[in-house]
Amino acid sequence: MGQKYAENPDTAIPRAIEVFARGFCFTRSITHPYIPEQIDGLWVVRDAPRRHGTYRNEEWIAWRTPPADVDRIARQHTRGRFAVCVLCAADESDAPLRQGYRELNYRLGRTEPLMIHTLQKIPRCQSPARIERVRTPELAERLAKVQRMRPLKPEFLAADSPLREYAALIDDHPIGWVRSVSIGNATWCSSMYVKPPHRRQGIARALLCQMLRDDRAAGAQSAVLLASHVGAKLYPVVGYHHLATLLLYTPKRR
Repeated sequence: MGQKYAENPDTAIPRAIEVFARGFCFTRSITHPYIPEQIDGLWVVRDAPRRHGTYRNEEWIAWRTPPADVDRIARQHTRGRFAVCVLCAADESDAPLRQGYRELNYRLGRTEPLMIHTLQKIPRCQSPARIERVRTPELAERLAKVQRMRPLKPEFLAADSPLREYAALIDDHPIGWVRSVSIGNATWCSSMYVKPPHRRQGIARALLCQMLRDDRAAGAQSAVLLASHVGAKLYPVVGYHHLATLLLYTPKRR
């Protein structure tokens, strides 16, 4: 089960939010720069200025800022379409937040646990798949074909790359993957996935455990992620703790 996490949420959550903002922007910048900024006490993550094309949705991240203030700041500084990611500590009720955004005519899309791992205890996991860090163009190409994405750029295959990707291989065929992004003395986990026919065999746990051990070896002191509701059952098994809940809101059309 998840290890006990005793740090004060008042200090842990703001740090985790920064890792989320910077890590999320790093992964989205692979196609076009996506930058994190702080405006009036809020984080906003969005496209860098474009000469051509449509801006992607931007997201405003709020923690202990009244809903009316978040709405005012976002509308004042947005370039267009936006959503609001509101954080609520795991041991606090989110009822006041829900009521506040409902009164402002926002629609709740989904909720996701924000989780953290202190990297102090990482279990050993067995699986039928071989876990390998993606270090060669050949493996990057094979994995990208399965993911239906562009392969990692050559600079992300280097030993000291801030982005590390791991593949789970059965008979040399990729059937699962996960990414880790270094953000200061922490890491951001993204793109955790195992193909449905290969689930419930310990492969996801093995991917995470290898990634976390490498996070620690690289000097990280904590690892942060946002979990789906399915993932929220997996991550505590390898030592993640539920730190806060993210509520994703979008403004209804006026």
